[in-house]
Amino acid sequence: MDASKERPDEAEGLRLIRAFLTLPPDKRAEVIAFVEELARVHGRPEEGAKASPR
Repeated sequence: MDASKERPDEAEGLRLIRAFLTLPPDKRAEVIAFVEELARVHGRPEEGAKASPR
């Protein structure tokens, strides 16, 4: 693993989480619905199935 790439990805993830948590509850619900729809459209592995490595 490349530690220099991992840190910026981790920081970006934390920024996204912070931004999500600052949203009002109705906007959070919209984001959750949007992400669930994306997951449904792109398909998810069966429950209990292993995710493919990146």
